[in-house]
Amino acid sequence: MEQEQFNPRTDLSALNEAVNQIRNVLGNIIIGQKQVIDFLIVGLLADGHILIEGVPGVAKTLSAKLLAKSIDAQFSRVQFTPDLMPSDVLGTPIFNTKTGDFEFRKGPIFGNIILVDEINRAPAKTQSALFEVMEERQITIDGHTYIMDEPFMVLATQNPIEQEGTYRLPEAQLDRFLFKIEIKYPSLEEETAILLAQHTLVNKTLLNEVKPVLSVQQIKEARAIIRSLFVEPKLLEFIAKIVNETRNNSSLYLGASPRASLAIAHSAKAFAAIQNRDFVTPEDIIAVAGPVLAHRILLSPEKEMEGLTTTDIIHQIIKKLKCQGRLVYIYQSTIFSLPLATTVNPFKQLTD
Repeated sequence: MEQEQFNPRTDLSALNEAVNQIRNVLGNIIIGQKQVIDFLIVGLLADGHILIEGVPGVAKTLSAKLLAKSIDAQFSRVQFTPDLMPSDVLGTPIFNTKTGDFEFRKGPIFGNIILVDEINRAPAKTQSALFEVMEERQITIDGHTYIMDEPFMVLATQNPIEQEGTYRLPEAQLDRFLFKIEIKYPSLEEETAILLAQHTLVNKTLLNEVKPVLSVQQIKEARAIIRSLFVEPKLLEFIAKIVNETRNNSSLYLGASPRASLAIAHSAKAFAAIQNRDFVTPEDIIAVAGPVLAHRILLSPEKEMEGLTTTDIIHQIIKKLKCQGRLVYIYQSTIFSLPLATTVNPFKQLTD
């Protein structure tokens, strides 16, 4: 099919320059995780929280720290442990003997980029302390409400639930994360590159030289631009169909909520923006559908026993929908292939 060149109606040059800088900085240190880096950037621009899952030692924490270091904003880290209490995260009133009043001492949750390390090591009581702040960007303690400063982003890491000493996150809390990113083992070539980098101490030098690329004000401006990007109504219908299929799939015990539809739409806009496009294509939707839905749906016990994963079901749903309408030519791409930049303007085919 003949490809059409397009000229963006929105100037995304400054945003893409910053995105490329972050990609380069993180890519030099986190070897072989280009998809993870792109989704971290998309989550930041889409104003969402991210859950990073992987076995110990695959650079989950390092990835989150590097993203935070590339932003000129307040960063704090909380290490979740079995004995951690909600007040250790949110803060607690402290009695001031001089004034005779209680003063609220803020916890580490007060910041712009919050790294919650090993979130599933803490019991449900402490995990639930994040419910209000992740959704409403505020906390309420002793009748007083404290509003979080913008931007506010939680980057949480967790070990697979099969690991000893972990507590599964409840569905209500998982639903508050925009993405769930799974970090896999590196390939042989990638692991060799990691060893070479460590052997020559390149990583240590690069980590110390990481400088902020985006300011708080730039992030706010970028988010405003992304929210205004164009989405063809037929693509919004496509998003709704994907989510609706999760609710009517015999392989799933729990389908996705309308929050998932909104998450796909917002993240697809951000994904299009980092590809230097001011409109969303079906490929953008397909690219973000997996990370958005994987932690929001539950397999039926039978399918779980068969060894299927939620990613398998998402792939099946999109494969089923690809035969409907004039979106077929787009769906030849793999569901999670990155980058998915395209010079095809889909609106002409969609509205024929």
